[in-house]
Amino acid sequence: MAHLSTHKAELATQSEVVELIPALRAFARTFCPSPEEADDLVQETLAKALANLDKFEPGTRLKSWLFTIMRNTFCTRFKKRSRETIGIPDAISESLTTEPVQEWTVQTDDVRRALDRLPAHHREMLVLIVMLGERYEDAAAICGCAVGTVKSRLSRARQQLRRELGEFGNENPIG
Repeated sequence: MAHLSTHKAELATQSEVVELIPALRAFARTFCPSPEEADDLVQETLAKALANLDKFEPGTRLKSWLFTIMRNTFCTRFKKRSRETIGIPDAISESLTTEPVQEWTVQTDDVRRALDRLPAHHREMLVLIVMLGERYEDAAAICGCAVGTVKSRLSRARQQLRRELGEFGNENPIG
């Protein structure tokens, strides 16, 4: 009987994992510039999570657990890649695209480029807290830092994003 209830709990958790795929994709885009790389990161994260579902502690936040797996997976990949030599730094296909003409799409691209220019730890906080709605405590657990560090990084990220988008003009936003 205990085995049956454990199986039902695993199926319920698997279903919750599937529901979190859009949030995982959004978080992956903070690490990966191309949608293909982001999808690969999501896929690797899901494979690791499903293989280790028995290690998930019921009663804790599944989303935070998955984000932690993703962040760790990315960091491992990054360390591995930094030891490898890769031929062409930019994908040729990216240079062959044309810019869209719709004003809102151009503005969205401006914001995306501004986000890409932020340091990774600032971009990560903006995405986790502002875009994905994570609590400060959960973002701290995901990133392995203190809540105060999360708040500080988020504040600096917001200031830098405003500067990148030209919202401060020539004035100094810090003081």
